[in-house]
Amino acid sequence: MKYFGAVIWLFFVLTAFPQSNAIAIIPEPVSLVQQQGVFTLQDNITITVSDDNEAAKVAGYLSNAIAVPTGFTTTIKKNSADGNIRLIITPAPGEAPGDEDYHLVVSPGSVTITARKAAGLFYGVQSFLQLLPKEIAGKSVIKGVSWTAPCVEITDHPRFGWRGLMFDVARHFFTKEEVKQFIDDMAKYKFNLLHLHLTDDQGWRIEIKSLPRLTSVGAWNVKKTGTFNYFSPPAPDEPRDYGGFYTHDDIKEIVQYAKDRFINILPEVDVPGHSLAAIASYPELSCTPGANQYKVNSGEPLMVWPPGGHFYGLVDNTLCPANEKVYTFLDKVFTEVAQLFPFEYIHMGGDETARNFWEKSAAIKALMKKEKLNNLDEVQSYFVKRVEKIIASKGKKMIGWDEILQGGLAPNAAVMSWRGIKGGIEAAKQKHEVVMSPTTFAYLDYMQGDAAIEPPVYATLRLNKAYQFEPVPDGVDPIYIKGGQANLWTEQVYNMRHLQYMIWPRAFAIAESVWSPKAKKNWNSFVPRVE
Repeated sequence: MKYFGAVIWLFFVLTAFPQSNAIAIIPEPVSLVQQQGVFTLQDNITITVSDDNEAAKVAGYLSNAIAVPTGFTTTIKKNSADGNIRLIITPAPGEAPGDEDYHLVVSPGSVTITARKAAGLFYGVQSFLQLLPKEIAGKSVIKGVSWTAPCVEITDHPRFGWRGLMFDVARHFFTKEEVKQFIDDMAKYKFNLLHLHLTDDQGWRIEIKSLPRLTSVGAWNVKKTGTFNYFSPPAPDEPRDYGGFYTHDDIKEIVQYAKDRFINILPEVDVPGHSLAAIASYPELSCTPGANQYKVNSGEPLMVWPPGGHFYGLVDNTLCPANEKVYTFLDKVFTEVAQLFPFEYIHMGGDETARNFWEKSAAIKALMKKEKLNNLDEVQSYFVKRVEKIIASKGKKMIGWDEILQGGLAPNAAVMSWRGIKGGIEAAKQKHEVVMSPTTFAYLDYMQGDAAIEPPVYATLRLNKAYQFEPVPDGVDPIYIKGGQANLWTEQVYNMRHLQYMIWPRAFAIAESVWSPKAKKNWNSFVPRVE
């Protein structure tokens, strides 16, 4: 009976998962038709490309992707018809394609990718690379591999224009090179938006030249290990040398690196809450006496979250809405941020503002009387509306977490819905743009496996739940849903190895939810492609 059981188990394994030559592209293309035969990469490959500077960069990207693991020599030619691989910019007949659409044909003799714009060529290249053996992702030459791709015809385009991943570099600092590695990984799966969470209680990660203490003081805390939010408070003599920040030149380099992979970067400066690093640098930004004693948080308890109750702060980590110096400070910050990031949006945070110190503040009470504000929701709305005006004055649009709905939404703000989908529905009904990133499906810091083997986090998100992500709720006009994203908070993530474990494979599920047609999503098809 044991032998019979083993045979049955083996039969299940062999039939449940695809063989090595199965086509496994993530995200699932709009249309894929497999043909007879294979295309074989061989030495002395010629890549021909349209006479277009952006297309030429895509050809260079593909040349490098092939040469590194295969060791093959590649040559790039412009406007030639004799290439093994052809990248062609061309307007398609019939319905006008989008900038990210592509058509990929793999035949025994050649590979042809056509697109209206270079972005489409880039996504066609990603699909072609996924057709090759997995060793194509190698970082050095790998011998003994048959570099073949099945013959296919793929027609593909994205469902949404906003396909994002959020990277929290504030809780733990990640180097410029690690951010580039993150960008490389997300580009493979057709994500096009990197949301950088640059400031928080544990660190200020972007140089602001007009406010040097933000990085000389705000970028550094005391290194601790263990479970975040349960650390003992640092002793006064413990060195504050753990952290780091990005200079203007670093940011420019990262932005260009992302642009070369058709990824925009959304910068986030999280205010008025989550601002202890800023207050430790400039205590006058607080409403609360004694803020000059505050230090950048190192993971010791900062806020209290009673079961079923309202959270409150143990220290005042909020910027003071009643202090004009705060708005002068933010004007300086957003001036430099807007100059560094070409993307049309700036994220102002707005989440988890602990108001227990505001309740006791004479300055807040005076502001409420002066501005006829009835409650603290309206105080925060007053702050958010002023921030929106500052951001708009820099030629940018403002987006914030869904708490910015409280007390009345700023006139032109976009909303990122994280506390489920309710906030996104409310914002869309008010005819505001929405990006869906609900904890329910898209929080990649949640445990994904057995709690016994993962750093403790208060919730779990399994792959099958992440795959159920649907950015357009029932009854909502899809014109207001820009797309969706997954978020990785890094309180418990200390290095890239752990980061990649947390992101993949759940980000595959999110990639498919924001790229592939809703009708093509199929869990039973997705699982073997993940494998």
